[in-house]
Amino acid sequence: MKLFLVVGTRPQIIKSVPIVYEANKRGLQIEIIHTGQHYDDLMSDIFFENFSLPKPIANLNVGSGSQGYQTGEIIIRLEKVLMENKPDLVIVPGDTNSALASAIIAAKSRIPLAHIESGARCYDMAMEEEINRRVIDHISSILFTVSKNCKDNLLKENVLGHIIFSGDTMFEVYEKSLPKILENDILDRLKLKPKEYFVLTIHREENVEDPVKLLSVLKAITLLGEKVVFPAHPRTRNKLTQIGVKINHENLIFINPLDYFSMMKLVKESMLVITDSGGLQKEAFWSKVPCITLRKRTEWVETVELGVNFLADVEKNKVINLVRSIINNYDEIIARLRKVYNPYVNAGLIPSKVIMDSIISVH
Repeated sequence: MKLFLVVGTRPQIIKSVPIVYEANKRGLQIEIIHTGQHYDDLMSDIFFENFSLPKPIANLNVGSGSQGYQTGEIIIRLEKVLMENKPDLVIVPGDTNSALASAIIAAKSRIPLAHIESGARCYDMAMEEEINRRVIDHISSILFTVSKNCKDNLLKENVLGHIIFSGDTMFEVYEKSLPKILENDILDRLKLKPKEYFVLTIHREENVEDPVKLLSVLKAITLLGEKVVFPAHPRTRNKLTQIGVKINHENLIFINPLDYFSMMKLVKESMLVITDSGGLQKEAFWSKVPCITLRKRTEWVETVELGVNFLADVEKNKVINLVRSIINNYDEIIARLRKVYNPYVNAGLIPSKVIMDSIISVH
């Protein structure tokens, strides 16, 4: 059996790590294709190095561009690779433009498709990822969900593929990486003390491409009076440069994106995470750190329902008021985090093993 795994962004690489390991352990042929959606070394190559992943057999080098450009170019370039190699199954993780384009051309090429992290829904069709994940789910042959809620979403939509609650491969990565995370020296490098700083990330197109929204968040952060570490996504950094904003506030530590172990250590030892990232919401949850999500809705509703992830949108006063509310109730929230169950596992099963067992049995 020849498996093709298509990735294009930092989160997709991380989600794929256990799948590659498990396939190799079983002696299965699995090849990685990189679309080049994330092409910065700090957003791509460093994660292959972190986890000693094999080099992709092809890089489509699609680069940055509009959603239509990226999707169209990946379809055109990947079709040639698929036709030349004829895999038995294409695996796509997540909900990026890379995932959508790869899913479309695999389905149109009559190649069975497996979707990792199926069924996530925020019900906000203004968000490109919501459109992507819905399309991918309805053309997939096998759908692996990270939670029961995601499985229920797929059942309600009557998708045609085979639905399997596998649990989250991102949690598998996090759990197995804990020793390296704990020994990481990022706090020493940044001269930080545990629980004396916040972590901020903001990169989504709807937040970054609108200067009013981006500056609203940064204004809120500077008014908090707390030390905040800001690993800036290339898109965010470029936008700030474009609009002529220089980060020079004494409490805002503006740094480049970090490798996986450094970032998880930074999150784990922080007091609070403020983000518009999907993956970081869950990583903060696993790190037992409260999270403010800079969006009106989230696909990871479990963390909101458990009272440890809080939706703030990007309006300055909402962010400030929510931060203050969390600080005032901090001990209670931390106590809640320590005792809540993890909805992203299935009865202790190992996600990558469930995924590989299912791929072998179904195909």
